[in-house]
Amino acid sequence: MQLIPYILKHTQLSEKSVANTIALLNEDCTIPFIARYRKERTGNLDEVEVGAIVKFKGEFEAIQKRKIAILKAVEEQGLLTPELQSRFQSCADIASLEDLYLPFKKSKKTKAETARKNGLEPLAKIIMSQRSDEIEFIASKYLNDQVQNEDDALEGARHIIAEWINERTDIRNQLRNQLGRHAILTTKVIKTKKEDEKAQKFRDYFDWSESLNRCPSHRFLAILRAEKEGFIRVKIEIDEERALDNIERRIIKSNNACTAQIELAIADGYKRLLFPSLSNELLKNAKEKADTDAIQVFSKNLKQLLLGAPLGEKRILAIDPGFRTGCKVVCLDAQGDLRHNETIYPHAPKNDRTGAIKKISSLVDAYKIEAIAIGNGTASRETEQLIKQIPFKTSLEVFVVSEAGASIYSASKIARVEFPNYDVTVRGAVSIGRRLADPLAELVKIDPKSIGVGQYQHDVDQTKLKTSLDLVVESCVNSVGVNINTASIPLLSYVSGIGPKLAENIVAYRNENGAFTNRQQIKKVPRLGGKAFEQGAGFLRIKDGTNPLDDSAVHPESYSIVEKMAKDKTMPLSDIIRNQTVLQNINLQKYCTTTIGLPTLKDILEELEKPGLDRREKAKAFTFNQNIKQITDLQQGQLLPGIVNNITNFGCFVDIGIKESGLIHISNLSDSFVKDVNEHVSLHQQVIVKVLDVDIPRKRIQLALHK
Repeated sequence: MQLIPYILKHTQLSEKSVANTIALLNEDCTIPFIARYRKERTGNLDEVEVGAIVKFKGEFEAIQKRKIAILKAVEEQGLLTPELQSRFQSCADIASLEDLYLPFKKSKKTKAETARKNGLEPLAKIIMSQRSDEIEFIASKYLNDQVQNEDDALEGARHIIAEWINERTDIRNQLRNQLGRHAILTTKVIKTKKEDEKAQKFRDYFDWSESLNRCPSHRFLAILRAEKEGFIRVKIEIDEERALDNIERRIIKSNNACTAQIELAIADGYKRLLFPSLSNELLKNAKEKADTDAIQVFSKNLKQLLLGAPLGEKRILAIDPGFRTGCKVVCLDAQGDLRHNETIYPHAPKNDRTGAIKKISSLVDAYKIEAIAIGNGTASRETEQLIKQIPFKTSLEVFVVSEAGASIYSASKIARVEFPNYDVTVRGAVSIGRRLADPLAELVKIDPKSIGVGQYQHDVDQTKLKTSLDLVVESCVNSVGVNINTASIPLLSYVSGIGPKLAENIVAYRNENGAFTNRQQIKKVPRLGGKAFEQGAGFLRIKDGTNPLDDSAVHPESYSIVEKMAKDKTMPLSDIIRNQTVLQNINLQKYCTTTIGLPTLKDILEELEKPGLDRREKAKAFTFNQNIKQITDLQQGQLLPGIVNNITNFGCFVDIGIKESGLIHISNLSDSFVKDVNEHVSLHQQVIVKVLDVDIPRKRIQLALHK
């Protein structure tokens, strides 16, 4: 199979769209660039569709790479025939490829290999011919120093037959199909671990059984984690009698002395070779599917988090709250630069509330603070209450900000480079403040899986997780656009075509030469060539530059079109920008070319109406119920304000202002059937929830979404 037919088989896209997208990918174009600026070539594919082509292109290339390795191995054995090569080349997936390769694998010393060395393969062939009623007499002719009697000879022959059965593609596919449809996943607790305190969170799986193909990904990953931690044993079970009958019908063609030997060989081959191999393959495939589901959930959550509402360029006082060690306070200017830091001790054991209130008041006045950000960790509620009691001279909004991953950032190399003269507590407080101003710009500095908005992120395939999350970050950064004159190296590195090294070069050039005043200057950055400029220029913004188009998503390659529009209207370029009356009367058909059509022209017009528009919502202040301070304060039926802080396949978790988050199970999100949790709630959404149940010993809170 060729690449394009393989992708068409797995998608609903047109052949032309796929072929042109592959050509663009081979030209080192990125997904954001292709989706945004090459719509005419792709047939207006979006990022998801281009991403699907990238995914299946990678799968196809992995299969081709494996084929090359297998063909080389078989050829080195001198066994590659034109017919066999054709069969290998026609394989469209890894499973069929590996099944076909199975007889040629140079395996460890096996029972069948030992039997062959003992000269028993001719006997195995005689048994498989199923024509003799005197098989024991025939077996006596194969005795030697290693084969002492007829029973040994027949057993060795059966080992060879068992291997032949295991290598038959039709039998493997039949059993694979039975496993896929009817396999039962069962678990049993390891008795010595039953009372282990750490095992209790897995006690639902101490004696569990369900159809594997009905087991949701989050439960399957939980079961695998319990097994990995040594609390349970996991098994796959099917109807063994049915499986053996199916194999026997394919192999046994007569009823004589050979039949009993073949039946024994089938049972041995099934138990020792076929079932272990294919049940492991089934578990591996189930794990891959569960990984994919979990990664999709994580990716959706991460996207919502990164595109969270920014407060914008405001002067912020940020507090990383604490009890014994005090509350670290930092003051940031509108660009997020650190202007002041110190520690206050309003809570136990020092209880210096008066001093803390006085200090916060003076800092707000001195640095003309416009908003206050409080981390949502230890002492968050107490600190929020303190701040709200302070009579500020001007009205200030107070925000509680997620601290997830802040400690990771504060100890990272990025943080050390940004703040070499400050300790981790100061860096953490700065991160909290900057997250309020612009979540995207700050969160790109943290390893996405450390942000804590997924399920079982440490159990899934880490390579696939990183690839998926990096694509999400890249998509979010480029959809918003980046101010090249203020962006950090981590943020710039996610811009289409840039990467970490060029991001460093951009910042170094900026530090040495001052702010960029137009996009053409970007070409002067060392090692930033034509391809990188083409891929990244449209996503890099220059505010208050010499060309107003530089602060928009209009690509420099299309500037001439906009200039022609302005000329045709006999107006300066700057006068048609944001001029809806003029823009709505432009006939786009007039500006179509062989390479630029209506999709791109419509994008250009949209940008001219609102250049550089940030489509993210604006941050809103929020207050928890001040009477709820711990889980024992909760009562069934209470209505409480909360913030969605994690989304899974089985529901969402809501922060209601105490240490424990509550769960809205998928069944309590709506009165109707819920297929996708994300259709009903989004990350960091402010909601009202109803308390359904409180399990204090297990620290579990069941909630319902209140309409």
